[in-house]
Amino acid sequence: MEGVLVRKIKKICVFCGANSGKDVAFVNAAFHLGKVLGKRKIDLVYGGGKLGLMGCVSTAVAQHERQVLGIIPSAFTVNNLVGETCGKEIKVATMQERLVMMMELSDAFIALPGGFGTLEELFQMISWAQLNIHNKPIGVLNINGFFNGLLSFVDHAVKQEFITPRARKILISATTADELVDKLQAFRFEPDPALSKLKWSPSSSQKEKLDLTLRL
Repeated sequence: MEGVLVRKIKKICVFCGANSGKDVAFVNAAFHLGKVLGKRKIDLVYGGGKLGLMGCVSTAVAQHERQVLGIIPSAFTVNNLVGETCGKEIKVATMQERLVMMMELSDAFIALPGGFGTLEELFQMISWAQLNIHNKPIGVLNINGFFNGLLSFVDHAVKQEFITPRARKILISATTADELVDKLQAFRFEPDPALSKLKWSPSSSQKEKLDLTLRL
């Protein structure tokens, strides 16, 4: 990365499945991502609990002596539904509050394989970046081609002029954890000139809620 200005990333939020998936490569990649974050002295923000890939990546980060923060809706903690969070835990009332807090507390975002929840979190962060609500890098770890179909669809949407080429650059992809973190660190946000004029409410840290209900 010689000659490239490197973004300072201290905390990465990882979105991924609460299941392990069919391919053992997904589990191995989740553990390896946690190892990479630990070696690079990057802390983890995630959805809490210890199920599936979420448990794999959080365990690996903790084993490498980095901080782990799980942000979890209170409903999931009833009857120990998702297991014990590996590290510190913040309980929130709603899924939306969880996602807002993840955005505020993280410097970048990575999606591993997962289902509808993972995809919702990923695309919510992308749409918020497009709307200039944040300017943090977002990437998918494309293990064994898991995200090939999704990436092809996004490119198709660009060709059909529903996603602009500028907005397409928001979504980064790589096949290895090291390559993906390098790309996140090198990311340079290019806001849409029109959307960059949008003014959003102060963050909840200033005792007001972000108005993040707009969807594209």
